[in-house]
Parts: sequence; C-alpha cells; structure tokens
Amino acid sequence: MRIGELARRTGVPVPTIKYYSREGLLPPGERTSPNQVAYDDSHVRRLKLIRAMLEVGGLSIAAARDVLSEVDSPTRTVHGMLGVAQSAVTKATVERGTDEDRERAEAEVRELVLRHGWAAKPENPGWQALVQIVLTYRDLDRGDLLTLLDKYAAAAGELAIAELGALADVPSADGKVEGVVLGTVLGDAAMAALRRIAQEDASGRIRSGRKHRA
Repeated sequence: MRIGELARRTGVPVPTIKYYSREGLLPPGERTSPNQVAYDDSHVRRLKLIRAMLEVGGLSIAAARDVLSEVDSPTRTVHGMLGVAQSAVTKATVERGTDEDRERAEAEVRELVLRHGWAAKPENPGWQALVQIVLTYRDLDRGDLLTLLDKYAAAAGELAIAELGALADVPSADGKVEGVVLGTVLGDAAMAALRRIAQEDASGRIRSGRKHRA
C-alpha cells in the first residue's frame, strides 16, 4: 500500500508517518520506484503500537525509540524487554535528601522488597523510583502515607503474576514481546485510571456513609 492508504488505515497523518520514520520509530517501506514507497500490514501494526505508547502511555519519542529498538533486536528476550519497558515508563532519579536520608530510604525499600519475598535488585528502575517516593513522603512529614506501601506492594505482586501469566498463552515470540511492552506501558496508565475511578467511589461512600461492597 502507499503512504496515503497507510494513513487512512491507521488514522495517522502522512506528515506524522514521515516524522516517525525519520525518528527511527517506523521501519522504512520498500522503495518500488524513485518516487514510490510501499508499506504492508507490519507498518500498520507498528503505527498502532507507536500511537499506543505515545498517546495513551505518554512516552516521549526518545523513550519509545529505545523500546522499539529493543523490540526489533534479534537478541531480545521477554525478561530483557520487561526491563527496557520499565525504564521507559519510570522516572527514577533520586535527588532529594541528604546521604543519610537516602540511605534510610534505600534501607526501607530493601526491607519492603524482602518482606514480600521479591527477587529484585536496586538497579530496577522501580526500586529507585520508590526510594524517591519514600524520601518525598518523609520530607513532607507524611509517614502515614508510608504505611500504605505494603498494601501497594501486595496488590502489585498479585498483578505482576497475573500479567506475566497471561503471556504464557501467547503463542508467538513477537506476541509475547508486544504483550510485555503494552502490559508495562499501558498497564501503568490503566492502573492509574482505575485508581482514580475507585478513589471517586470510595470518597463518595465515605461522604455518604455507604458501605463498600465486598
């Protein structure tokens, strides 16, 4: 198909398709003549994935490029893709607090990981993001919010098992890799959306005295 048809099938304007191609997100089409380039269904699929990461998942062009570069790597693994996708969606720079504060926060995160029996390393982007969260709570004297972390962890542990378990039934390696990307990038967005819906419901129940349904 020509680029015009690709644009119609995906809803992505031609200039945007060309931009994605220049930025290395979209593989080039097959040149059939000096002025003609042909695209196929793989380009349709890639454009849908790009839009999902950028428009729904909120990734930057650079982060999406990093993820897609790994997707296209012949040496990719599902576990490796998980790390790449996590890095793309996680802001993990620890800047707040003194050295003593950071060491205390690191220790608290380490203890939480051990309590939940997780085999994870401090290099995990989520680990460093959590250290930043702990530092921020303490800086704002909100130790009460720190008590929620074990509840978050319990929910996250169940969700992680369910997410990766769902990939076991995906027959192709490409499907598994795409599932990891979408599950991580869009999964974060989905959990944030669901939490906001649940918060509205919970707040309304507290205000009205209604009981939460089991």
